[in-house]
Amino acid sequence: MRIDRTFDLLENLRLNHKKSDLLVAKREGNWVKFSTEDYIRNARNFAFGLLAMGFKKGDKIATVSNNRPEWNFVDMGMAMVGVVHVPVYPTLGDDEYKHILSHSDSKMLIVSDLPTYKRLQLIAKKIGKLKKIYTFNHYEDIPNWTEVTREGFNAKVKYREQFEKISASIQPDDLLTIIYTSGTTGLPKGVMLSHRNILSNLEGVEALYPLNETDRILSFLPLCHVYERMANYLFQKKACSIYYAENLGAIAQNMAEIKASAFATVPRVIERIYDRIVSKGEELRGFKRMIFFQSLKLGEHYRVDGKHHFWYGLRLWVARKLVFSKWQKIFGGHLKFVISGGAALQPRLSRLFFAAGIPLMEGYGMTETSPVIAANHLSEPNSLLIGTVGPTLSNIEVRIDEDGEILVKGPSVMKGYYKDTKNTDEVLEKDGWLHTGDIGTFEKGRFLKITDRKKEMFKTSSGKYIAPQSIENLLKESFFIEQVMVVGENEKFASALVSPNFEYLHVWANGHRIHFRDNQELVAHPKVQKLFQKEVTQFNKSLGKTEQIKRFRLVCEPWGPGTGELSPTLKLRRRVIYNKYAQLLRDIYSYAPDEENRGSIKFNDI
Repeated sequence: MRIDRTFDLLENLRLNHKKSDLLVAKREGNWVKFSTEDYIRNARNFAFGLLAMGFKKGDKIATVSNNRPEWNFVDMGMAMVGVVHVPVYPTLGDDEYKHILSHSDSKMLIVSDLPTYKRLQLIAKKIGKLKKIYTFNHYEDIPNWTEVTREGFNAKVKYREQFEKISASIQPDDLLTIIYTSGTTGLPKGVMLSHRNILSNLEGVEALYPLNETDRILSFLPLCHVYERMANYLFQKKACSIYYAENLGAIAQNMAEIKASAFATVPRVIERIYDRIVSKGEELRGFKRMIFFQSLKLGEHYRVDGKHHFWYGLRLWVARKLVFSKWQKIFGGHLKFVISGGAALQPRLSRLFFAAGIPLMEGYGMTETSPVIAANHLSEPNSLLIGTVGPTLSNIEVRIDEDGEILVKGPSVMKGYYKDTKNTDEVLEKDGWLHTGDIGTFEKGRFLKITDRKKEMFKTSSGKYIAPQSIENLLKESFFIEQVMVVGENEKFASALVSPNFEYLHVWANGHRIHFRDNQELVAHPKVQKLFQKEVTQFNKSLGKTEQIKRFRLVCEPWGPGTGELSPTLKLRRRVIYNKYAQLLRDIYSYAPDEENRGSIKFNDI
């Protein structure tokens, strides 16, 4: 059947895939399954409930929630009656919540739990249009989302004709959702996406990844992000069983429990998993330790085209038997592939996972393109090149502008930014070409390679351009570096702020009998400074002279969304980091406290 609106996926499931475990979540230690019938019934009841409450086509409802089956119920229920879904990250600050809930004109808010309810209730009181707040979890005397479904169930007969009329009137180009981009600077912008936008993107990736109704997927990236949301629709189209992880800390355990076939991720999660694997290897002794680290070195030279000489193939066979087979067990032993997006993936990690028999493939996209623009895959020959984000999708156009910027045109390009003509006109040309803000090239004529963000590139005082993202990604290959930000605009040389991988660094420090009270004392220790200087020096050998990191400073805390240095999609918030570490930056370039640097950041203003 034709799938022109997202809720047509439900009819496709009803006709072709009646499953008992379509959506699954862990509750009180047990996996609770929701069938195809459960999904459709809950979505329709929610839709009827909205009509009974007076919601009209074009009204907005926001959700702030973890991944769960109920998210899908309300998402599809809204879509059926033309109500626009505004999904919001659960990790934002109060100012961002206030902006999004007010700017989006949301009339209802559904949150996951009581702490979020209490926090956002205070903000909601200041927003005139936002009248109702519900929770997904059940609490005594707190409005629950099931009140809407119960009202809908009781009003089915009364609103059936209206429901059918509205559903039939919804067109592919009608607004489905407003997704607020997390942004690395300033307040987030509301990206308007239609049914056609997202479903055309689903169509563009559907044939690339072999999945069917026997496969189990672990979902843990936020469903409020378009990347996981589109993937979620894709998995439903293919009738996979979707298991929602308990939390990020339980990913490996959940994956092993369900014997996952595939999952979508971001590089930071893969880096974390890899760091823990390496830390286990550090605990080994003697011959086992030697074999472990030799296997890692071997894996870093893996070639996906399989063109290895005999001696390499023999050693790889041994490594897979003795080391990499254990990696498979960590992931449940049934992984077909892993898709990474949202940020640059270290090519070294991709090769390692391929060597371990786990295809780890990188893709690229943005919220404004619903989201996928290019993706590596294995569905046909010559469709994978490590170090690139793969071939572009067949149903969009991609070209490189004169200044190196990637431009995209096609059915997945957004309708525009909500109530923001100025920013829309800045990125979206009249003829449909979208300016991504990313700089890239084509390798071998068809593989897209991202080299940096257009706005993040900077010049040194000698006029040489530096692309910080590629240098940062290289430095993060070190076991000891978790995050790094390269600086140096209008300066004589490039420098870096480094947030160490403290979990790994603590193990190293204990092994070298370094005593420390806290991380601040640890990063200042001469042996630690010497260690990081050695790491930076080693990576500098791979960089051009102007790209080399001449000075660096270690910070004493990890960076994350909760503390503000990273966006919810784990991208560096450079302005926040500049503000937070102004003194360290002055120290790097030897400024007095009342001086400003010669670049764009004024220290006496931050």
